[in-house]
Amino acid sequence: MTESQRPSGEYPMYPSYGNGDAAYPPPPSYQPAQPVGPDSGHPVWPAPEQSAPEQPAARRRARRPVALLAAVAIAAAIIGGGTATVIGQLTDHGTNTTGGGVIPGTTVSQSSKGTVSGVAAALSPTIVEISATSNAGQSTGSGVIITSDGEIITNNHVVAGSSSVKVTLSTGKKYTADVVGTDPDKDLALIKLQGASGLKTATLGDSSKVAVGDQVVAIGSPEGLTGTVTSGIVSALDRDVTVAKEGDSGQDQGQGQGQGQGQGGQGGGQQWPFEFGGKQFNGDTGDSTTTYKALQTDASLNPGNSGGALINMNGEIIGINSAMYSASSAEGSGSSGAGSVGLGFAIPVNTLKADLDTLRAGDSS
Repeated sequence: MTESQRPSGEYPMYPSYGNGDAAYPPPPSYQPAQPVGPDSGHPVWPAPEQSAPEQPAARRRARRPVALLAAVAIAAAIIGGGTATVIGQLTDHGTNTTGGGVIPGTTVSQSSKGTVSGVAAALSPTIVEISATSNAGQSTGSGVIITSDGEIITNNHVVAGSSSVKVTLSTGKKYTADVVGTDPDKDLALIKLQGASGLKTATLGDSSKVAVGDQVVAIGSPEGLTGTVTSGIVSALDRDVTVAKEGDSGQDQGQGQGQGQGQGGQGGGQQWPFEFGGKQFNGDTGDSTTTYKALQTDASLNPGNSGGALINMNGEIIGINSAMYSASSAEGSGSSGAGSVGLGFAIPVNTLKADLDTLRAGDSS
């Protein structure tokens, strides 16, 4: 076929090398655009038909980002909610009570939960030293901060009959306190700091959930050593403990200082007289007494721990320490330096929570 016989619109034949084989085509060269149409000699491709289903596809493509954004928003809400929960658990003050009857406050961080050091770090700022002056002399005990403006729970025998109450925080800052209410029958008292705000508060737990063998931490000011931490277990539940009912009757059970030591005091220090199992310990409780159900613990308690906290490993207050047994005192040796022998007692926190309204009302039995 010759060049002149080739149909219009086809490419020219490639030149041969003389042996019948076609040569590789030369590199294409770009030509100016040629007119197209029925008179140009070039074929005209029909215009593509407009497809009706294109619009739904576009809508589907438009919906995908919306669905993706919705999924991201849901995930962000879940993550945000979880973060808020963790932050809420780490804050100092709570506002809601849970179904278990826990009154929130300072809690142990998640990384330290279940450790004595974690409990001590979280709760030590909520435990104070109390110095009360009365006609019987001066006694030193401990207390637990339960509101950010300075409500503090302690034992009745620490502050009853006092003319002056001074409180020292874990930071060393000192306050004057007023006695709001006392309940000698339960050996509980509520005091309030003057001019306090922004204090860390303890979480009041649920003592009905306490079991024998549970690990516990005790924090208080034994012998005036503020912020002393000891640990042990719950040894028994519902022990009947009898203590002196009136703290101003010459039988103060806190650590005595100076004059008016009372029957439990010997040589400049003072024990906590109480009766358990029909026997008197640490001195004579006197004629006016009260009996309550107590948690027994082997966490070391000493004079001055009275009114301090017994805490579970979640950082919740489960009891207010109120009595300890000193073997040498019970044996009549007259020594006040024997310390704890692993037999201490605490008022269950549920007893305290049931009594809070009465104490806040200023009622005193």
